[in-house]
Amino acid sequence: MNDKLVIRDAVMSDLPEIVRIYNETIPGRMVTADTTEVTVEERTPWLAAHLKNRNRPFWIAQSGGHICGWLSLSTFYGRPAYQGTVEISVYIDASFRHTGIGSSLIRRAMKQAGQYKIRTILAFIFGQNLPSLHLFKKLGFAQWGRFPKVAELDGVERDLLILGKRVDDKQR
Repeated sequence: MNDKLVIRDAVMSDLPEIVRIYNETIPGRMVTADTTEVTVEERTPWLAAHLKNRNRPFWIAQSGGHICGWLSLSTFYGRPAYQGTVEISVYIDASFRHTGIGSSLIRRAMKQAGQYKIRTILAFIFGQNLPSLHLFKKLGFAQWGRFPKVAELDGVERDLLILGKRVDDKQR
């Protein structure tokens, strides 16, 4: 699978597929705190802001010409002292999960972080999301924080874990 994988910068015409992949995760209540589907119209300003900020990449993974996942690096906390820290988001089409695409996207983010002046990557993951926790830990992320029962999904309180990794040259 990965030998046919193409990772490229997102463009605005990718937004319907980005939203479709994101919306696939909502019913499972493991990946996102959104409880209802988002729309392309709602997400247009969000993607436009990403595409405008050259230091916060948004990549599309394609296989066989089909968008099968995406990764975004977002500004953390929005204050100057945190400019070297980003929040990572990775979403994979349900039919392409467990094929190595998520690993490929995250590895690319770690490898290219320096060119975007990124030193630290944070992942915010629900405690019950064992596949994502396993993936990030396999790639060298460690648990840096835990917010117990801060989210409620369908009447069930959920923990939010923060996983982090230093990616600057001195810490690799």
